Amino acid sequence: MAQKIVPHLWFDNDAGEAVETYVRAFAPLGESRVDSSVVLPDTPSGDALNLLFTLAGHRFVAINGGPYFRPNPSISFFVNFDPSLDPRAREHLDGLWQVLSDGGEVLMELGEYPFSAHYGWLRDRFGVSWQLILTDPDGDPRPVIVPSLLFTGERAGQALDARDFWMSVFEDSHAGLTAPYPAGAEPEVEGTLMFGDFTLAGQWFAAADSALEHSFSFDEGVSLLVECEDQAEIDRLWEALSAVPAAEQCGWLKDRFGVSWQIAPAEMTVMMETGSPDQLARLTQAFLPMHRLDLATLRAAWEGREG
Repeated sequence: MAQKIVPHLWFDNDAGEAVETYVRAFAPLGESRVDSSVVLPDTPSGDALNLLFTLAGHRFVAINGGPYFRPNPSISFFVNFDPSLDPRAREHLDGLWQVLSDGGEVLMELGEYPFSAHYGWLRDRFGVSWQLILTDPDGDPRPVIVPSLLFTGERAGQALDARDFWMSVFEDSHAGLTAPYPAGAEPEVEGTLMFGDFTLAGQWFAAADSALEHSFSFDEGVSLLVECEDQAEIDRLWEALSAVPAAEQCGWLKDRFGVSWQIAPAEMTVMMETGSPDQLARLTQAFLPMHRLDLATLRAAWEGREG
């Protein structure tokens, strides 16, 4: 199944270096490459480098958007190393840890935990957070990379509500593992989500609540880009998800849990990958003033005609 929801990473000006590092580091885990590299001209951040890339078969987008946002651990990425699929899983985990931890910050030391014989959580030098885990070979299979959302601060305790809401919005969605906090886990609240995973549009995501003190919460540093088939799908998802009118800009929105989404036509990705400089310039100037994206207007700008 094609990946419909694509994590979008916001960088100040080092997206190119970050993506090059990631593609090289993830190569032993599967298909990893830069798919396209284009410059969007005359954005509020100047000429913005926009990169589409693949890590272990999972698609991402990165942009040099200026100093306005930065990824934080509220959305991190599990990297699953399954010994039943890769006899060198632990070696590959250690190798990726060495690359990603260089110049970064260790959030949980690499070691043995009750839930994994080998696990660690870090924030790399570019600000992106990764959870590397040696999985139980007898457990249910999961993809190599799974985005994970941590509900902190005023959002703590909302993970199950968010999961159920998102599953109602996206087709081909279902709950996987659900592990609530037990009694006596203070400051965590009994019954809130210690860990859970679920699918949206056929893709796996994970979520958890944390009532501990954290200095971060959801923001635009990591957003979720949804590639839509047509204007009707754009309109349906926009109406369902958008909860903060002030956050609506050029296809971006925030839902009622504070998570940032980009609702865009899949056709726009093709335009960016294949466009001439003139087409990219017209496309950029067309979408920048929009709130909800209008596919007909974007097509007209791409083709150089009146919308």
